[in-house]
Amino acid sequence: MANCITFIRILASAALLLCQPLSPAFYILYLTGGISDMIDGPVARRTGTAGDFGAKLDTAADVVFAAACLIRLLPALDVPPWLYIWIGVIAFIKAVNIVSGFVLQKRFAALHTPMNKATGALLFLLPLTLSLIELKYSAVPVCAVATFAALQEGHFIRTGRRE
Repeated sequence: MANCITFIRILASAALLLCQPLSPAFYILYLTGGISDMIDGPVARRTGTAGDFGAKLDTAADVVFAAACLIRLLPALDVPPWLYIWIGVIAFIKAVNIVSGFVLQKRFAALHTPMNKATGALLFLLPLTLSLIELKYSAVPVCAVATFAALQEGHFIRTGRRE
C-alpha cells in the first residue's frame, strides 16, 4: 500500500510537467505529490511493510518530484543569480554526499535526518507562498536550512552515523 502511495507521487510529478506553472491543476498535482510524501512512510510503518525497497523508492520519488517542480517553476519565476549559485552549491554538497556514501559505505546513503525533513517541508511550502512573499526573501531561510542539512548529512555519512 505504501509503495502505491509513493508511485502516486511519481505519477503526479510526471503530470506536473504537463501543467502550466502555478495554475490550479499545478497546485492540485503539487499538493497530491506533497501529501503522498507525507503519508507513505507512516502507512508503511503502520502496516508493517516498511523496507529497503520502499525507502529507496521514496528517495527516488522525492528526486523525481523535486526535478519536475524545478523544471516547471524555475522558468516561470524571477530567480536572482545569487539564488542559482546557492542552489548549485547545495546540489554540489548533496552530490559529494552521494559519492562519499558509495566510497565509504559501499551504499546509497541518503539519510532521512530531521534537518533533511525540515528542508523538504520548507521546500514544499515555498511555492505556496509565492503570491505572498517575493522569492528573493522566502528562499533565504529555505536555502539556509538546506545548506545546513546537506552539510550535516555529509558529516553523518563520513562518520558512519545513520542519523
